[in-house]
Amino acid sequence: MTTDVGLAYCDAKARIYFDEEREPLADGGVERRVERDELIPAPRGVVPTILPGRRPLTTTGTESRRFALAAMLPAGYTRLLVPAYRKEPGAPALPLFGYTYACVVDDELHVAAMRTDESEDWQPRYFGEGELEALLDRRVASDPHNSVLRQVAKCSREYGCFTAQNVFLERGEAALPVSPKCNARCIGCISEQEPDAGLPSPQERIVYEPVANDLARIGIHHLERVEDGIVSFGQGCEGEPLLRSIEIARSIELMRVAQSNGTINLNTNGSMPGALARCIDAGLQAVRISLNSFRPHAYAAYYRPIGYTLEDVFASIRLASERGLRVSLNLLTHPGVTDDAEEIAAMEALLRDIRIDMIQTRTLNIDPEWYFAAVGRPVHPLGMRAALEKIRAMHVRVGNFTHTH
Repeated sequence: MTTDVGLAYCDAKARIYFDEEREPLADGGVERRVERDELIPAPRGVVPTILPGRRPLTTTGTESRRFALAAMLPAGYTRLLVPAYRKEPGAPALPLFGYTYACVVDDELHVAAMRTDESEDWQPRYFGEGELEALLDRRVASDPHNSVLRQVAKCSREYGCFTAQNVFLERGEAALPVSPKCNARCIGCISEQEPDAGLPSPQERIVYEPVANDLARIGIHHLERVEDGIVSFGQGCEGEPLLRSIEIARSIELMRVAQSNGTINLNTNGSMPGALARCIDAGLQAVRISLNSFRPHAYAAYYRPIGYTLEDVFASIRLASERGLRVSLNLLTHPGVTDDAEEIAAMEALLRDIRIDMIQTRTLNIDPEWYFAAVGRPVHPLGMRAALEKIRAMHVRVGNFTHTH
């Protein structure tokens, strides 16, 4: 019998097919059928991808001759479910991407996701042939000895990083990478994986320690040209910026001598409240603190922190809030973890205690099985949509991007 939700799958050559006679199951910590209100037509920018060595799980069993299909979402969307599948012996670890449940409805690809933010500054920019390279070359030539500028040019070209490209497009939030080292060993780190991890990092981490003058020149240039612009320390191509708080503070002071407009932001794991205080004293105005969980065991299992705990992260959140900064939490979301009833209760406890301006959801880029093995499967998953509604009920804005107002 034909079902409303059909199977989207791949063959061995990663070609995509639809079978509307089979209904694929989803995984939200518990394998189950998907609800129609959890699905939207695949938006522009979705990237379908094969899951090698993984067979899709359907209501009639495991599809043994087909490979599971997942989708990677564009910015501005939050994933609600991951695909359900059975892994074959010897299947490789999945690369560090965000895998979203995908299916077919009325001969059209659908994904389990919801729109959670919109911003022109975060829409993909489609460049003509040679256009991006020419833009990068002109800007780098204007400050040829600036090592930070060369780094963000690399990130713009090789990784398509929006905040790096914004440096050259002179819009929105611009990247200022600063730290080659980190005090966490995140199992899903996109810039540095351990040698025995079994998969490469999708990005190459910055290898030097930028100086304040180089950082400040990029920041000043950006704020001169973007009235309500944002400059941000702490990017995907680096470690933990608070390890270089002295240099960050110096560069903030240099920027503020030259420009008073815009916002100076820091993206951090929040591990060092004292170092954060130094940056605030220098003129930091906004902070975005990343975490995957409000529960100590799940946090430690993913971040594997060195010399700090989740309590230090909470102390940094409290400090920033009490000092009047715009405080956002960069919540690394994963169905079956973020929406567990125990997790939501821990989140609500923090939000009752500390003023938070915004929670920015980020799809955690990781092999779902790898993540569940590390942090555990849920006891009582409520669903990602319910988890986001719980945040809004605490009068905290939900989104994906840093906004100037």
